[in-house]
Amino acid sequence: QLQASGGGLVQTGGSLKLSCAASGFTFGDFNISWFRQAPGKEREEVSCISTSDGSTYYADSVKGRFTISSDHAKNTVYLQMVSLKSEDTAVYYCAALNNMHLCRGGYPETWYYWGQGTQVTVSS
Repeated sequence: QLQASGGGLVQTGGSLKLSCAASGFTFGDFNISWFRQAPGKEREEVSCISTSDGSTYYADSVKGRFTISSDHAKNTVYLQMVSLKSEDTAVYYCAALNNMHLCRGGYPETWYYWGQGTQVTVSS
């Protein structure tokens, strides 16, 4: 089970930190990704972290602004978001993929285990 939290309303240039709490599976056996879906747009993967080796992936749209991290003691992955823009407004989802796959994005969404989303709204 994956439980995402931390979304909210923030002004342009502001910051938010999302959390994804995992349970029911061996945390270190999975990559954890953050996806987002804006109204009328396809869902996109914005970041991924391998909980086994710590390798990370970021979409170009968020590089330098978002930082993904993991806390094995809490079985939780975080997404620190700074310098938020209006185009970051979306529902953010966390998802898990067996770490036999690289943390690089591009895998079919049906391969993932999904949590519920958390809304992030960036107002100008």
